Amino acid sequence: MLGAVVLGIGLAGQARIRDLLAPLPGSSAEKLSIRGFVSRRNLNTHQGVSQISLEEAVSRQDIHVAFICTENESHEDYIRMFLQAGKHVCVEYPMTMSYDTAEELWELAQKKGLILHEEHIELLTEDYKQLQKDLDGKVLQGGSLHFTGEPLKRGSGFPAFSGIARLTWLVSLFGKLSVTAAAFEEDSAKGYSKMTAQLLTSNNKALTWIEERRPGLPRAKKVNFVFDSCTVTQVPAAPRGTVGLFMQDLIHFSAKLLGQVSPEELQREKIRILHCLELAEKIRQLSQS
Repeated sequence: MLGAVVLGIGLAGQARIRDLLAPLPGSSAEKLSIRGFVSRRNLNTHQGVSQISLEEAVSRQDIHVAFICTENESHEDYIRMFLQAGKHVCVEYPMTMSYDTAEELWELAQKKGLILHEEHIELLTEDYKQLQKDLDGKVLQGGSLHFTGEPLKRGSGFPAFSGIARLTWLVSLFGKLSVTAAAFEEDSAKGYSKMTAQLLTSNNKALTWIEERRPGLPRAKKVNFVFDSCTVTQVPAAPRGTVGLFMQDLIHFSAKLLGQVSPEELQREKIRILHCLELAEKIRQLSQS
């Protein structure tokens, strides 16, 4: 058994504790056992699990794995802390707010023989899987993805990083991308922000990615993908899967820990994640220049 600790008791942290306490029977996730959680709040216990200090989480020999579910801007420091302590890390996206830092942390994990895993549950949703099937074999001519939602909490970072799930969708659907232009407008008094990024596929087809937030704005993805044979204007509605998204991710992560994921798949995932972080950094640079 591999002992695990969860950092942060927001929605993601609570889901991690829930799934670690009741892993899918017969799955690789059964090899993980939660030893405690870390929170800035004084909670004592949560879901029957004991609260421990950060120092204890880092130093305990029976803790082998850390699940980092804290605010985005703190991810980098916690990843480095646990990797240096010889512990595997599963972190919520975005891994870091810098492409160079992500590369450095991956090198540190590799040097120490540890698994560094960035969660991307948006690729595990049934609507994404159906969209991927629907687009298979179609030739893209251009399109857009416009995300709307409420303002984010402090510490979430620049929209290209906090919204990297949408960028990951585009890269996973259409392959390697480049950034040609980006802009960011903000009215902090009204809680409004809008980031617009102009992207190009390897076949020079244009894609626009927009992240727009203000109070009362419904959480939604609007797509408009134009193909040689049709135009897709809606994400397909698909029934919810029988296994929860965080559980699917937990099983994938634990399979990595047990050596059940091929080196080729690990490398493909690493390349995709680093490519998205590199694009996010370029978008931020162009938006702020």
